[in-house]
Amino acid sequence: MTFTFSQTNQYKLLKERPKWRGEQLMDTGIKIEEPKMPDTSSETNIFNNLNRGRVAIFIDGSNLFYSALQLGIEIDYAKLLYCLSKSAKLLRAFFYTGFDRTNEKQQGFLLWMRRHGYRVVTKDLAQLPDGSKKANLDVEIAVDMINLAPHYDTAVLVSGDGDLAYAVNAISYQGVRVEVVSVRSMTSDSLIDVADCFIDLDTIKEHIQKDSAASGYCRSLSNSSL
Repeated sequence: MTFTFSQTNQYKLLKERPKWRGEQLMDTGIKIEEPKMPDTSSETNIFNNLNRGRVAIFIDGSNLFYSALQLGIEIDYAKLLYCLSKSAKLLRAFFYTGFDRTNEKQQGFLLWMRRHGYRVVTKDLAQLPDGSKKANLDVEIAVDMINLAPHYDTAVLVSGDGDLAYAVNAISYQGVRVEVVSVRSMTSDSLIDVADCFIDLDTIKEHIQKDSAASGYCRSLSNSSL
């Protein structure tokens, strides 16, 4: 299934765009320093013709990590933030991830994230019967999306988890526009059905991946367990 905007032939709105309330909101004074990056393709301008108002970004770190593995890329999180907040006023960018207290590389990565525009939300990894470790942050994502809904106009959910469909539907009824960003093969149909817009990461990967000349230090941080 292909989703297209009329401008780029790669995206499609699933619902009528709601009216924005952004002009009536109080400015929080939050300033996010945008990285200086050339805008060389129309694909980086997918939001230019949309009135997105104030945007809140919710990133499921584990889901994004495995999506990047499937695409064969390493995410540049500065570029990702820049791309997802295009043509909008950024309220918050949340990054949710399981936390391994013994992983120094992950701690360094999360510190970098906090200092570069992200509000990091962590939960200690739980040991599973098969020996693996996992942390489910669906509840944290859903609660933050719903609690903050009166303060933003557009939610950008970077996840394909169908368990978040109910929360997405709930904020939609409050007049919030919802954009879901993930790899199509890893995205639940139930989540796409309640969103206003779906963006396949595969179509924007060139604009959010690390340059080949990225330092080994940054490369190792991005590969830390999420």
